[in-house]
Amino acid sequence: MSAEPRINDRIRVPEVRLVGPSGEQVGIVPLAKALELAQEYDLDLVEVAATARPPVCKLMDYGKFKYESAMKAREARKNQAHTVIKEMKLRPKIDPHDYDTKKGHVVRFLKQGDKVKITIMFRGREQSRPELGFRLLQRLASDVEDLGFIESNPKQDGRNMIMVLGPHKKKTEAMAEAREAQAARKAGRQGSSDAVSEGETAEAPADAAEAPAEAPAETPSEA
Repeated sequence: MSAEPRINDRIRVPEVRLVGPSGEQVGIVPLAKALELAQEYDLDLVEVAATARPPVCKLMDYGKFKYESAMKAREARKNQAHTVIKEMKLRPKIDPHDYDTKKGHVVRFLKQGDKVKITIMFRGREQSRPELGFRLLQRLASDVEDLGFIESNPKQDGRNMIMVLGPHKKKTEAMAEAREAQAARKAGRQGSSDAVSEGETAEAPADAAEAPAEAPAETPSEA
């Protein structure tokens, strides 16, 4: 069954409760009268409440209504926040440089409003030193505490130790800030481009003024 409402001559009832173009209540009128008014206004008669008795119909530009509804739905999908869990794996005896790199990724994920699953991987004899992994997780959580919090405390999972960090900032807020920053960068680049163009235009007359004047032609002397 089609989800779209019935419009114009597809409406099959003897009378309708009519709503005008501006939302005003016209009242219960025969279907023929409602169709006549729709033609006078150059609009469509759209059934907006089919289960009402009598059905409620409204005078509107149905094509414009469908377009605006589609745009709103598209914008809602664009702004919809999906919960994403990123994963970062570390070794208990990680090199300081590697730690800083991994921490940078965690910072980026949290700024984007994503959760981060931190996994410490133990190998061989490292499995007998779980405190190394625990201290590393605590250190990482402390280093990024301005951006995230411990959502799931460290726990042993076989040969791994896992902790989940949650962002302080909601995903929708992070997305909005990212769009604002992108717009600001775009405006900045546009401003720089305009400034360069104005500078080139202003320098042109000056260059012309600095060009040496041609020497006057010599007048032949009289004999």
